[in-house]
Amino acid sequence: MTEDAEVGVELSQTSGSEQQGPHFLQDVIFHGKFKLLKALTPEENTHCQHGLYFQDGQRRVDYVLTYPVKKPSSGRSSRQSTHLLTENAVARSLRRAPHSRDPHSRDENLRHHQTQKARDSSSLPSSPVADVELGCTGETLNGQEDHKMFRREEFEGKLRDMGLELEKDEDTKIAGLGFVKIHAPWNILCREAEFMKLKMPTKRVYEVKQSSGVVEKIGSLISKVVEPLHPHVEEHQPKNIKHLSHTFSREKQHLFDLSDKDYFFDSKTRSSIVFEILKRTKCKAKYSMGITSLLGSGVYTAAYPLHDGDINEESAEPNDRKLLYEEWANYSVFYKYQPIGLVRKYFGEKIGLYFAWLGLYTQMLIPASLVGVIVFLYGCATVDDNIPSMEICHPKNNITMCPLCDRVCSYWKLSTACATARASHLFDNPATVFFSIFMALWAAMFMEHWKRRQMRLNYEWDLTGFEDEEEALKDHPRAEYEFRVMQKSLSKDQKSQHKIEKLTCQDRLPAYMTNIVMMLLMIGVTFAIVFGVILYRISTKAALHMSSNPVTRSHVQLTVKTTAAIINLVVILILDEVYGAVARWLTVLEVPKTDKSFEERLIFKTFILKFVNAFTPIIYIAFFRGRLVGRPGSYLYVFESYRMEECAHGGCLMELCIQLSITMLGKQLIQNNLFEIGVPKLKKLIRYIRSKQVAFQEEERQKKLQRYETDHFLEPFAGLTPEYMEMIIQFGFVTLFVASFPLAPLFALLNNIIEIRLDAKKFVTELRRPVAARAKDIGIWYNLLRGVANVAVIINAFVISFTSDFIPRMVYQYMYSPDGSMHGFVNHTLSYFNVSHFQEGKETMDPLHLGYPVEMCRYKDYREPPWSNTPYEISKEFWAVLAVRLAFVIVFQNVVMLMSDIVDWMIPDIPKDISIQIHNEKILLVDLFMKEEQNKINSLESRASTGSKENCSQSNNNNNNNNNNNSTMVHPRSGLHSNSTQSF
Repeated sequence: MTEDAEVGVELSQTSGSEQQGPHFLQDVIFHGKFKLLKALTPEENTHCQHGLYFQDGQRRVDYVLTYPVKKPSSGRSSRQSTHLLTENAVARSLRRAPHSRDPHSRDENLRHHQTQKARDSSSLPSSPVADVELGCTGETLNGQEDHKMFRREEFEGKLRDMGLELEKDEDTKIAGLGFVKIHAPWNILCREAEFMKLKMPTKRVYEVKQSSGVVEKIGSLISKVVEPLHPHVEEHQPKNIKHLSHTFSREKQHLFDLSDKDYFFDSKTRSSIVFEILKRTKCKAKYSMGITSLLGSGVYTAAYPLHDGDINEESAEPNDRKLLYEEWANYSVFYKYQPIGLVRKYFGEKIGLYFAWLGLYTQMLIPASLVGVIVFLYGCATVDDNIPSMEICHPKNNITMCPLCDRVCSYWKLSTACATARASHLFDNPATVFFSIFMALWAAMFMEHWKRRQMRLNYEWDLTGFEDEEEALKDHPRAEYEFRVMQKSLSKDQKSQHKIEKLTCQDRLPAYMTNIVMMLLMIGVTFAIVFGVILYRISTKAALHMSSNPVTRSHVQLTVKTTAAIINLVVILILDEVYGAVARWLTVLEVPKTDKSFEERLIFKTFILKFVNAFTPIIYIAFFRGRLVGRPGSYLYVFESYRMEECAHGGCLMELCIQLSITMLGKQLIQNNLFEIGVPKLKKLIRYIRSKQVAFQEEERQKKLQRYETDHFLEPFAGLTPEYMEMIIQFGFVTLFVASFPLAPLFALLNNIIEIRLDAKKFVTELRRPVAARAKDIGIWYNLLRGVANVAVIINAFVISFTSDFIPRMVYQYMYSPDGSMHGFVNHTLSYFNVSHFQEGKETMDPLHLGYPVEMCRYKDYREPPWSNTPYEISKEFWAVLAVRLAFVIVFQNVVMLMSDIVDWMIPDIPKDISIQIHNEKILLVDLFMKEEQNKINSLESRASTGSKENCSQSNNNNNNNNNNNSTMVHPRSGLHSNSTQSF
């Protein structure tokens, strides 16, 4: 069936009387579509049925807009059906316009259609739809729905003016929802690609020279070994062959391979081009609006590009989405490398960079995990040889310790802390110092390795000249910013006529003050909750000591530590969601000018709040617990009744390890995995249930949904901020307190192996296809990573110095030990207290708990004994240990920072082979242009010489008639040749 025939059929249907019932017009529409589908080839019919193409089976759907549709009345239904048929007819006429030689044919068709539509509308009874389309004052609009419909019609008219082709579909299987399918013709794609400065591959192909010698042999050997780890993704060309890329230009189309125009711009590029047009196209109802504001005001309910096809059906045609599902978004291929090139091809550079960064981070965790396991095993192997723990666990040890709490707690033997002391040695041994230094250098090497990997990807993805475009795009204002500027202009115009073009700091001052107050309030909430957990530990410990069950009393410390850590985890999970919403609200209040500014401000606020939320309990245990206690007879109390808690004799490092492990594993298992799996599936189920409740008929529900209908049930893409934030917080757990938990890299590695496939499956199956965004780096996330790595050096220095017993052991061994060994270290760290010096009402209720009266008890601190001239004052040993601790912090920090800078200096940011290849590409590009220009010159010269020969033959013919004309013919010929040569 020809296009003219299609138009004729539908126009003849449109000319029917409006008085006919709606069912007749619906049958006409249905049968008309049925005949059209039968006229297509089977392959085109399949494409059209799956919703990837327009009804003609030729024009691909590049983007989809959805809008609410109310159930129409009979008269209005016929008018809407007539309007749909007219829209389809004009779409075909507009599609034929580019093939006409008249450059104004498209505009003529569009004006003819608008005139015809106005004529048809005027012949109808007075209806809100007709009046809105004509822009005249007619009947009162039917509330918000008619106002939204007016904005849609205006916006879609502007899209057609921009050259896009639209097709509406309101006869869908999703009740109450209409779809606008958008197609970008070839000339529009070329125009926008030139505006967006897209780099496209040219015809020129060159060979990338590989390194020679020993390096090449080693590289080939490694590639053969890891060959089974590569995904089975077909490569269209060898790895050492690369297309020379150049910014697309309509004037230089001869440089590009345009043999297949349908696939020259892939689906990812086509959708990003359409999205740029949607952002740029605005309608003026009450104020200027773009697609973002139209979505926010409910004029459209969703806007998204389509996925390539199905993934579950065996009969589904091969496509990139199906290939990604089989070779990437599958747990059975967890051991393989990611097909980053295919991910970038399907989702764009920004998402490709995220998964490339996540893959490199996971690879770098492998050596860190191995070293961490070795350190842990070293602690296990040396626990029996650890002299301090042996002294504590010795059966003849009869050291009596002071009560851990007032009244209800009794005296206790130090030997009962044997298990805690042995467990503390697993994480508090000399190897942890080495591991802290190693992890600081590991973080520096990871950052440098990523910069090199990023530069290599920029070269492979043709992003080496992306800076100029990025600078131009970041100044593009957001719709909300323009709206605020317009509001300000309208309010100022009543007083002064000058136009306001931007928001000043004074305009944003209330938002800035709100940001500061709310950020401080949220941080204060976090501190208050941590303080509440402290009170819980203190009160619960006292209550459990009062229990009559001996088993309960013997496991007080473990019970309190574990339950408090779980409470902290639950609070962290809840506050994470609250803080994410608060950060977004605060960023919206600021009204940032550009999308880039909005994203960076949102990321910074979210990072500050979530970082404080996750690490405040850990920082308290590491640096404050046990240091604000006081001493027996002069304890520090909260609210005059709660005595501040102490660390166990093995130190707070064991409790720090428990808190860190529960928080890290809980966040990874619950928040990162269960939430990511469960929440999207739950939302998808809710949308599906709602659609089932209002569906038309059971048999229609059983029919296969179109591609754009299926994608509507998927979860909208919310950006990469949650994914990056999750990994940045994990990076903090791995680096900040690694001295207390050397197994953190191992748990992070196991989580990330699952996380990569989980995120991949979410992107491929659970989310709508995001609009491809170009980026040459990971943006502000790199600065956050660098900041966390630098802070980690300082925190680990303080953990080793003040939280662990590493420094006191070294001071005792080299300054106070009589034989240079660790024998006597435990006794050296304990001070004496006379039990008669207890405050009244604070002594224990059971002084004979051990079976004998106690006169002296011991407590962990460096203080003078009660028989000295200055009883209970801080001893000189305390100051010696403190001085060494501070010196260690300074030395450790500067040495590690210096070593990190050396690593940074030794590893170049740009690999040498990439630098050479970029330089060679520039030379080849210049050579290509020179050859093309030379070919043009030669072509014009050949044309000029051909013209000269024709003139010469004509002059010879004229010589037979008139010999005088010979001289006059020579000068113009020679003049033409000289002019042609000089012009080039």
